[in-house]
Amino acid sequence: MTTHTEVPDLNTPVSLRDHFLIAMPGMHDTRFNHSVTYICEHGEKGAMGIVINQPMSLNLGHIMTQLELQDVHHVGHHPVLAGGPVQTERGFVLHPPGKEWQSTLQVSDQVCLTASRDIIDALAAKQGPEKFLIALGYAGWEPGQLEDEIMANAWLTIPASHSIIFDTPLDQRWSLAAQPLGIDLNLISSVAGHA
Repeated sequence: MTTHTEVPDLNTPVSLRDHFLIAMPGMHDTRFNHSVTYICEHGEKGAMGIVINQPMSLNLGHIMTQLELQDVHHVGHHPVLAGGPVQTERGFVLHPPGKEWQSTLQVSDQVCLTASRDIIDALAAKQGPEKFLIALGYAGWEPGQLEDEIMANAWLTIPASHSIIFDTPLDQRWSLAAQPLGIDLNLISSVAGHA
């Protein structure tokens, strides 16, 4: 009996959806220094992700006050993250699947991205998801741009861990995200050497 093994097409681009981009220590763009970005979309039109470890100087309570919402659920202490340099006035919420909202993209079996106000209303009224991450802005790449940056060693890529997104302290996400690769980012020099 013969078996047929299918050979993968090396010209087919690999999607990094539901992966982390971990900034290398030598990252030249200060907006992404020591960042971990969760990739929500990646295809022929480019890539889009949310930085999950850079807190801003405001919290969810500030946003609720702006939207004239009462913090019934006492979630106002949750930090708001700088999700990236694109559309910084727009809010994005990463959360586990469950209830559908007006503008939700299911990224994986464990993570959804919602960009509509109804989820903020629900969080204020104790009807939202138990676990969530809220960010203003997102990171975006034109077609081929992210691939070029990866080839230039700006990023490490690894399948995402929902526990890092929802359960790991912000200041530990950069170093812990790289642990499955067996890499201690703190030991990598930010300056390239030449022999």
